[in-house]
Amino acid sequence: MNPETQYDDTVSTMLLENIKNKLIHAFRANGEPLPAGGSGADTVSIFKKNFQANEELRRAKIDGAISWLRSELLEMRSQDQQLARTLLGLNSEIQRLRREGTPPALQPEGRERI
Repeated sequence: MNPETQYDDTVSTMLLENIKNKLIHAFRANGEPLPAGGSGADTVSIFKKNFQANEELRRAKIDGAISWLRSELLEMRSQDQQLARTLLGLNSEIQRLRREGTPPALQPEGRERI
């Protein structure tokens, strides 16, 4: 792995972690009302269990979304590299065809066809 790819991976990981933290913060349940009815201790216990279950569900959804984003970014990088190779190959082929197709009268001085 070359240093540029390692740098890109590090930046991508940091960016995804930042997004993950922002999503967790955004979806964190603040000030949810307590369920009605029941004794105070039971209500608090149920509330805590529901809150924990919801929090775990949110985290699982966020982790899934981040995993999906990561796989999409890796696929995009792969496609970008493939496209860059294709474009470089096309550019080389165009330059070769230009050199071969230039009439002798239009060639730069000092270059004559044999």
